[in-house]
Amino acid sequence: MEVIVDQDRCTAGGLCVMAVPEVFDQRDEDGIVVLLDANPPAGHHEAVREAVMICPAAAIRLKEDR
Repeated sequence: MEVIVDQDRCTAGGLCVMAVPEVFDQRDEDGIVVLLDANPPAGHHEAVREAVMICPAAAIRLKEDR
């Protein structure tokens, strides 16, 4: 799994950070998403998929390994 974020779309809601703080953070100055781990371990995949679904700005995408 590869996580891709679009900081230009991010509305700084922070839902992704609450869902998976090991993968997402927010910039202090404006709350925009910061990607901490573009290739999270399998144990975080379900939570990352949840973060994608709950992002109000659709600023997170995934490339799934096949």
